Amino acid sequence: MTPLQESYANTAEHVIKNLKKRGMEGYYCATCSEAVEKALSLMKEPSLVSWGGSMTLSETGMMEALKNSGHRLIDRMAAKTPEERREIYAQTVMCDYYFMSTNAITYDGELVNIDGNGNRVACLLHGPKNVIILAGMNKLASNVEAAVARVHECAAPPNGVRLHTDTPCAKTGICSMCLSPDCMCCDTVVVRMCRTPGRIKVILIGESLGY
Repeated sequence: MTPLQESYANTAEHVIKNLKKRGMEGYYCATCSEAVEKALSLMKEPSLVSWGGSMTLSETGMMEALKNSGHRLIDRMAAKTPEERREIYAQTVMCDYYFMSTNAITYDGELVNIDGNGNRVACLLHGPKNVIILAGMNKLASNVEAAVARVHECAAPPNGVRLHTDTPCAKTGICSMCLSPDCMCCDTVVVRMCRTPGRIKVILIGESLGY
């Protein structure tokens, strides 16, 4: 184990204890493959599964694993019309497991997320029976203020490029707190406690993943 890996494990242990105090389950996996295996072990088959947009889910191999699993998947990208997309969103809210990453996590165990449409944070807060979050150790921040800054400075600009948004950050790489019609920073949500113990499960991964 390298000094960085050992440091990640020590930090994760601290964060997991704080997640537990807030009604959330926390786990640490050194690698992506271990994290995917852990996530699958937390699920009952067959289940209804959906997810929010996330580079981490792709980078870890979680999406590929779900597609090859025995679960029934709800994919919003399958919608061909606005009406179909609305129907898929309604199904997503009632799913058994909702997968996502998080924009940031404080050392004290708070989850910080910023959304454009709000569908991802909506499912985080209410609806799906279980929420499983995969997040690299690069997502950690000292407090909520630093976590919000992390989203604006580190996550929004590359996401703007990835999603081809007509926003200043996609063009300059710097957040300008815009009010653009394509703004991705419409809703800021801080989960400081989960009132349904264990509904939210956070798998911390000893790698740098996502934005």
